Amino acid sequence: MTDRNSAIGVFDSGIGGLTAVKELAKLLPNENIIYLGDTARVPYGSKSRDTIYKYAAQDVKFLQSYNVKMFIAACGTVSSVLADDNDFCDGLYTGVIRPTVDAACNLTKNKKIGVIGTAATIRSRSYERFIKEIIPECEVYSKACPMFVPLVENGYIEKGCIPTEEIAREYLMPLKEAGVDTLILGCTHYPLLCDIISGIMGEGVALISSGGEAGKFAMKVLKEKKLLSDRKDKGRIELYCTDSAELFEENAQHFLNGLDNVTIRSCSLD
Repeated sequence: MTDRNSAIGVFDSGIGGLTAVKELAKLLPNENIIYLGDTARVPYGSKSRDTIYKYAAQDVKFLQSYNVKMFIAACGTVSSVLADDNDFCDGLYTGVIRPTVDAACNLTKNKKIGVIGTAATIRSRSYERFIKEIIPECEVYSKACPMFVPLVENGYIEKGCIPTEEIAREYLMPLKEAGVDTLILGCTHYPLLCDIISGIMGEGVALISSGGEAGKFAMKVLKEKKLLSDRKDKGRIELYCTDSAELFEENAQHFLNGLDNVTIRSCSLD
């Protein structure tokens, strides 16, 4: 049975969901966090809806074995494609869409919002649908960026990396030319490319991290449900991946900077 000192469970297709973990660790340092990155099957964004559902259900089942008190789908693809169908998860749950849309709608001044994400996320039009619910007259400009996840997973993230910058410029210029003042990073991998993205979009464009917003929203839900941990010591962060733990650690270094009390292990979802 879960209680207030049970862990928070977070899952993603790879390392990108660690943006949510980092936000949670900053906001709620006494919480235990269990993270699953399905690195053996990354990316989810090119998969069919049925496959994404199957993978999400397996991710949740793994986290359920640790009796977590809340599930966070820190994956833009899962959150978008399965937005109206999350019966794979029994318990407190959030994806990244609603928290991110709320933040973007509160920030935009000219009512022009850009959305970048995986092909599946953009194809679902979930962000656009939820934005229009809040600001019906908002102009939403969406762009699939299928190369971003492989680039992040393989460490091609530094400003000055010519291949990444050229690909990013091709993806982002239509949004820049459209005049968006707010850009949703609709995949939790994308904040690792913030320097490159902001360099192209310019200082006047606010970047919204979907993983970061999901972390903030989870804190709000746990507080409302009186499920915030009452432990005094610092929480543990357990990271699991379905591929090599050594490779996961190497590729996740930029996410892990500043995090303490972290363990990394490989696991199987079979």
